Amino acid sequence: MADIRTYPLVRHLRAEPTAHVLRFRKGRLVQEGAGAAFWFRPIDTAVAEVPVDDRELPFLFQARTADFQQVTVQGAITFRVTDAARLARRVDFAIDLDEGFWPHAPLEQVGGLLTQLAQQFVIDALARDDLRTVLAAGVAPIRERITAGLRAEQALQDLGLEVVAVRVAAVTPTAEMEKALQQPTREAIQQGADQATFQRRALAVEKERAIAENELANRLELARRQEELVGQEGANERRRAQEQAAAQGVEARGTDERVRLAAQREADTTREVGEATLQIERERAQIQGAMAPEVLLALALRELAGQLGQIDHLTVTPDLLAPLLARVTANPGAARDGKGA
Repeated sequence: MADIRTYPLVRHLRAEPTAHVLRFRKGRLVQEGAGAAFWFRPIDTAVAEVPVDDRELPFLFQARTADFQQVTVQGAITFRVTDAARLARRVDFAIDLDEGFWPHAPLEQVGGLLTQLAQQFVIDALARDDLRTVLAAGVAPIRERITAGLRAEQALQDLGLEVVAVRVAAVTPTAEMEKALQQPTREAIQQGADQATFQRRALAVEKERAIAENELANRLELARRQEELVGQEGANERRRAQEQAAAQGVEARGTDERVRLAAQREADTTREVGEATLQIERERAQIQGAMAPEVLLALALRELAGQLGQIDHLTVTPDLLAPLLARVTANPGAARDGKGA
């Protein structure tokens, strides 16, 4: 905005380099230029200040597509004034000579004009396509349509305005429609995620099954080997028992044979001793049978005398001597024969 200083009878105005100032005195243009500075009397002077720098105009408006769906277009238009005098004649850019500001907000009028023109071009562009086509195409077609339309608009040229650039930030449907449009994609993505989850779970189950089968196979193999071990140990025990039984049998047969041989030897010895004893006794009996009784008695007495050292008591009864004396007295010659013998 212009800087106005008040002095007695006169005032001084100094404008920024980006502002084009038009000074009118008694209805005639007497001075113009960017960044002007001059003295003036407010009683017969009017001043218009037109900004000539690049101005950015944000816009946000709604339109309908061919399938009657409402979308919101958001962006900004960059413009500048190319002919300040022409614009000042069409739009009131007069400033207050006391404060230096615009009392009628001329930039809002220019911005409203640009916004309405841009909205018209957007409505025309969106009305030809359905919502999916518009969203799939993105912001580029709308930006190009607004740019081409504004630059070709004769009303802007008559105002001395030039469109520098047009930017479209977003073209969005309503929240419900956007959610509905996103739902199939979300469902597809969710299905893909579920499928991946199912495949991961199936793979995990398959791995667990393989692990379980491997463990079962290992247990079966271990059980089989244990069975073989038990069978081998049983066979070894049976073989050991058989060997022990065979050894014990051999040992028992050896013992029996030894006992039998010992018994046989003892029996043979006993038989031989008995036979010898019997033969001796038989020969002795034969010899004694051939001897007279008196001789036998004498022998018995001699044998008895030989044992007197061992006999403590000896009793001779008449019954023992009577038969002997009777036989001696009855046969004295026999006694002598026996004695001589």
